[in-house]
Amino acid sequence: MSSLIEVKDLKKYFHLRGTLGKAKVVRSVDGVSFSIEKGETFGLVGESGCGKTTLGRTITRLYEPTSGQILFEGTDIAPLKGKSLSVYKRRMQTIFQDPYSSLNPFMNVEEIIGESLDLSEKLKNGERRERIEDILQRVGMTRDDMEKYPHEFSGGQRQRIGIARALVTHPDFVLCDEPISALDVSIQAQVVNMLEDLQREMGLTYLFVAHDLSMVRHISRRIAVMYAGHIVEISPAGELYRHPAHPYTQALLSAIPIPNPKTARESSRIRLQGDPPDPASEYPGCPFASRCPRCSGRCLEQKPVLEEVSGSHFAACFE
Repeated sequence: MSSLIEVKDLKKYFHLRGTLGKAKVVRSVDGVSFSIEKGETFGLVGESGCGKTTLGRTITRLYEPTSGQILFEGTDIAPLKGKSLSVYKRRMQTIFQDPYSSLNPFMNVEEIIGESLDLSEKLKNGERRERIEDILQRVGMTRDDMEKYPHEFSGGQRQRIGIARALVTHPDFVLCDEPISALDVSIQAQVVNMLEDLQREMGLTYLFVAHDLSMVRHISRRIAVMYAGHIVEISPAGELYRHPAHPYTQALLSAIPIPNPKTARESSRIRLQGDPPDPASEYPGCPFASRCPRCSGRCLEQKPVLEEVSGSHFAACFE
């Protein structure tokens, strides 16, 4: 398969005013590189604040990149602006995390989904309504729901509306920004299965950002692990869970709850010491060095670089 999205040394820094008027730079994404193949679901995991959402929104150009390349079918869209960029933005959509705040409470379902469609295409009223009805049916809703408002739906139904809004333009690439984290456990599997069905039907490519490591394993073909603005490991999903190479990945996977108390052992948990590094501070070496049980002198002096472990499995500066 060929790559739809390829990211090369992508950086996203935020310039903030600190205490006493001093400016500071928050390095949310700091030199990230990877590719996503057409039709693939690429998982992205990591603890809160590691930069997952910022990375996804920079790729879709909701945020302006600080430096680096974002190749969409070989074209670098990082420097594009205006009409040149809008051509590609129509082909990229986002499913947001919170189904409550992401929908305008003063618009009905037809207006919410139609607004997204109107920004990308100019359709006659009949064609427009037909497209909206079709995508609603694909996500498990009905035409009777078109006149209703967000407050009339449950959280799961609202997220289905959010998915319909993202897919009504028939995009190629979809950022799924923790689309199930705000939903009840009983609804999460339904939404994930629906996303998989829609991917097959519409030929979609997903960047699936999530905290739920078990769900990411289920839906993703490959998974990247992110820590403090860096990618520390990329691997096929099964291989990552069977043989994690980076110490942070090992600690992250050890935190997955084990349903059977007979097999759960407290000793199997890897408890990291200390706190994640301050993204507003510069450090010469690996950002994980202060918490890594295998830290060496090289880790304190050298930035992490993804190195091949086996085949398509890569990890950063592991011993």
